[in-house]
Amino acid sequence: MAITKRRNTSRVVKDIGKATIILKYVDHSAIPTAQMDAPRTLMKCLGQDMKENSKPRHFASDNYAGICPEALAALAQANTGHEVSYGDDTWTAKASDLIRDVFETNCEVFLVFNGTAANSLSLASLCQPYHSILCHEIAHVEVSECGAPEFFANGTKVLLLPGENGKVEPTAIERAVTRRTDIHYPKARALTLTQATEVGTVYTPDELKALWGAARKFGLRVHMDGARFANAVASLGVAPKEVTWQAGVDVLSFGGTKNGIGVGEAVVFFDVELAQEFDYRCKQGGQLASKMRFLSAPWVGLLQDGAWLRHAKHANAMAQRLDAAIRELPRVRVAFPVETNAVFAAIPDDVVQALHQRGWKFYTNVGVDYARLMCSWDTTKEDVDSFAADLKELTAK
Repeated sequence: MAITKRRNTSRVVKDIGKATIILKYVDHSAIPTAQMDAPRTLMKCLGQDMKENSKPRHFASDNYAGICPEALAALAQANTGHEVSYGDDTWTAKASDLIRDVFETNCEVFLVFNGTAANSLSLASLCQPYHSILCHEIAHVEVSECGAPEFFANGTKVLLLPGENGKVEPTAIERAVTRRTDIHYPKARALTLTQATEVGTVYTPDELKALWGAARKFGLRVHMDGARFANAVASLGVAPKEVTWQAGVDVLSFGGTKNGIGVGEAVVFFDVELAQEFDYRCKQGGQLASKMRFLSAPWVGLLQDGAWLRHAKHANAMAQRLDAAIRELPRVRVAFPVETNAVFAAIPDDVVQALHQRGWKFYTNVGVDYARLMCSWDTTKEDVDSFAADLKELTAK
């Protein structure tokens, strides 16, 4: 089932059984069409019809976005014939090899359903129950995972570190580790870093190496929560290896869901010795998919032609556009540097309520007390300009 690219056309034609699915190439100036055509046509192939979605794209979360065309095309392609189950299929092998190509190294790859599992099982593999995990005080593993890291690690304690702009500082690691060293206190064993951070900022390679040096000094393993890793790489303009294994990261939770995949994250062990028996953790944690190809195939679509970085660059660019449009508005203050696909802003409560009443969805309580405005792979210039225009009107009153 080959993809044929024709000259002077913007279509990819796929034959699936007797049905033909037409998928438009991604043109970010016209994403609403690109986004809707593939799912709608796929549903029609299944004898169903999809109603037009007249609602605007929102800024609440990049989880709101649908599946990107490249991932959806691969998913449709995987839905033909029979494949071996439980991860022994050709799609999983190809996805794993593509991830190794992305990072330019040999690594062990495991696909799980979501980020909570990726983070929690990864950290559990690094720790014993009497250990502790160091993280930033607003890290997702602390504020948004319902104690899952502690649960899957059988009681390992999470200890919180301060730091400006959502980033851990090397001195904070030393203070946390040396604060107490007696047997009555959980021994620090792992450091987890969020890239991009919970407030949309990024660690540079040099910053990561400094943190690695502090961690190595005290025998800590380094985990990276990369739910928005693609956005960080796109922002920094570096090779993925420069901000992972070359900067001391032992294991990465590589996010796909926020980058255009429907369901699924990848756990990537750069220290392959740490991956021993991780497959058993996945099974016990309910993360071993029987039809694994449906987790794997979208990764193939996302990675094989670089769509993961194109979509991340676009989402970042939309955040930059939004930042420029609202930064100088009265009664609005952008709270953090806009480095990836998030804009955090102080917006008066009455304006927040008025925006909600106009149908805009966004959060004001995600780790920090600011409005969080997230851009996605399918956010358009028109979305940004429309939201900014409403905000400008309401703040001028």
